Amino acid sequence: MENIRKTDTVRETARERKKEREKKMMEKEKEGEKNGPTSSGADMDMSVLPEECISNIVSLTSPKDACTACAVSPIFRAAAESNVVWDRFLPSDYQAIIARSSSSTKLDSLNFSSKKQLYLSLSDTPILIDDNKKIFFLDKLSGKKCYLLSARDLSIAAGHDNMHWLWFSLAESRFRKVAELHHVRLFDICGKMNTSMLSPKTNYVAYLVYKLRRQTHGFHRFPPMASVGTTGGVEDCKQTVCLGRPKREPRKQHPSLPKWRKDGWFESKLGEYFNEGGENDELQIRLMEVEAGTVKSGLIVEGIEIRPAKG
Repeated sequence: MENIRKTDTVRETARERKKEREKKMMEKEKEGEKNGPTSSGADMDMSVLPEECISNIVSLTSPKDACTACAVSPIFRAAAESNVVWDRFLPSDYQAIIARSSSSTKLDSLNFSSKKQLYLSLSDTPILIDDNKKIFFLDKLSGKKCYLLSARDLSIAAGHDNMHWLWFSLAESRFRKVAELHHVRLFDICGKMNTSMLSPKTNYVAYLVYKLRRQTHGFHRFPPMASVGTTGGVEDCKQTVCLGRPKREPRKQHPSLPKWRKDGWFESKLGEYFNEGGENDELQIRLMEVEAGTVKSGLIVEGIEIRPAKG
């Protein structure tokens, strides 16, 4: 009898423990319904990770994502603003590019306290390079390399003949000289650069940056043709280009129409080029009209800008 009683007691205790476990599980499920899904291995709280580990994860995203991560928590902010993150967002050759600038000494003397500050400086304050014939800057959202080739860095047909083109300083320009079309029948402008200067795996768009005199002739009836591609290869893009004054309703504008820029210039799209990377090709951007034979004048050229396509 004593053994039977002990057995019953053990069974009763086991049942009570089972009921207690079931009760606790039900309470956890109810709590989970109130607070959302319970954490699993895949949804673990990343804030428990070391800061260095979080920095490495954030560095695999984008500058925009890194700035968003700063709002998550103090530890995320510290990780997202670390030099580990922003050094990876900077181009691998940024030091060599800065060294090509006449203002490189000034950049060094600014003594940036972080790589993020340097990144933002190169995004917000473009620098002159290559004897002040090019401007280099970073696309703020992606960190991709961008360039503005000055008129002096372009090959312009009859560009050294004062009967056809005039060179002068303009307060609105970042370059020492801009080129004004005075009188030509054969209009031909060409810019070249090595594709290794560009960011790999990036779709670029080239733009003519220009102004117009009140009296402009020769471009309305016979618009010039633009071509963008590598020399010796198949042209990736070829299209006619409108060089009129842009309208002030940007939302209604077609992508191919001229646009106003914040710096006071106009820009017209010349074409696109996808830079695969890893190849040592020469990118050629050309704008020309040589068949109509009409007189052209009144165009002021600052240069050709190439920057990543949006979206």
